[in-house]
Amino acid sequence: MDAETKFEVKPARHWFLLGMRGIFSVPAIILLLSFVGFAAFTAEAGVPVEQVMFMTGAVWALPAKVILVGSMLSGAHLAAAFIAVTLSSVRMMPMVAALVPELRTPRTPTWLLLILSHFVAITAWVFAMERVGALPREGRVPFFAGFGITLTAANILLVGLAYGLVAELPPIVAGCLFFLTPVYFLSSIWISARHRVIYWALGVGLASGALFHEIAPEYDILLAGLIGGTLAWFAEWRMRRRAGKAGR
Repeated sequence: MDAETKFEVKPARHWFLLGMRGIFSVPAIILLLSFVGFAAFTAEAGVPVEQVMFMTGAVWALPAKVILVGSMLSGAHLAAAFIAVTLSSVRMMPMVAALVPELRTPRTPTWLLLILSHFVAITAWVFAMERVGALPREGRVPFFAGFGITLTAANILLVGLAYGLVAELPPIVAGCLFFLTPVYFLSSIWISARHRVIYWALGVGLASGALFHEIAPEYDILLAGLIGGTLAWFAEWRMRRRAGKAGR
């Protein structure tokens, strides 16, 4: 018996509310705590709270926002910041490509899928991919919409509330909350990676980031990403080529 016949027919509202309940899941709670750290980060950086809230909803993916704020702090050129944030978000394309076929039905409008693709980030993608296979096809779009919209709205409100509170916290607590942001950034990329080249790129990028911060602080994130990714790809390509020759 497949997922299509396991459930009785229920209205879209039921699946939307079921998706909303995902806000109490472990992945969602970890992300909420990480956004508290992001609020501490932006408060320390002096970014106005209304801009932080807008950034949370408009950019959504936390790593991209960290890169954006980091670029602002380093005095990076607008074009460099734009390219760095864009490149960090390219990784979402395979996630969208993998999730959309699991969600849509023959009657699902394209415009709705385009809107829902905005909510695809690591937490929402992992949460959905683990669960939608057990849902009937007609319940998957409202389920993901309920989770994605609720998670985004909760974090927008959270950073608005936390922004003013983090300044009143003891320095050690504020420091720990701030540290949640880079920890989430690194761990989420590491966990979501499906190929060794990503691990290599992350390692090379981390190592070269400190170097480029000293050499070219206005372009350190962009250079670390480009050079780290390029070197990792080249090394992995050479390894595959040698393995192919050895197998002949």
